[in-house]
Amino acid sequence: MFALPASVRVVLAVEPVDMRKSIDGLMALVRTAWGEDVYSGHLFAFVSRRGDRIKVLTWSRGGFVLLYKPLEAGRFRLPSVDAGAQAVTLDATQLAMLLDGIDVAQMRRPAAWSPPGRAAS
Repeated sequence: MFALPASVRVVLAVEPVDMRKSIDGLMALVRTAWGEDVYSGHLFAFVSRRGDRIKVLTWSRGGFVLLYKPLEAGRFRLPSVDAGAQAVTLDATQLAMLLDGIDVAQMRRPAAWSPPGRAAS
């Protein structure tokens, strides 16, 4: 679904967000709560209190883009988060899985390959 360059981060809010918030309200959360630059081109994701709706905000060529997806059945399955964290960073694959309703916390990735003599990063 998404083909994002590695330089684009996906930041997911840990706490539920009121889905009545508009672009301006979500921008304020990104700036004040996370100290992030909303014009960076990164994606900022927010899940509703019931966990059945998600909004993704990003800046693109002179304007904001807001993706909104309600699930007809079930809830979005959030990844495990460290205690006290306000947000968690995902990659494009994890975001696509989250948007499809797949439980990201249950998925396991194989260790990354690295050339002999180098540690995996």
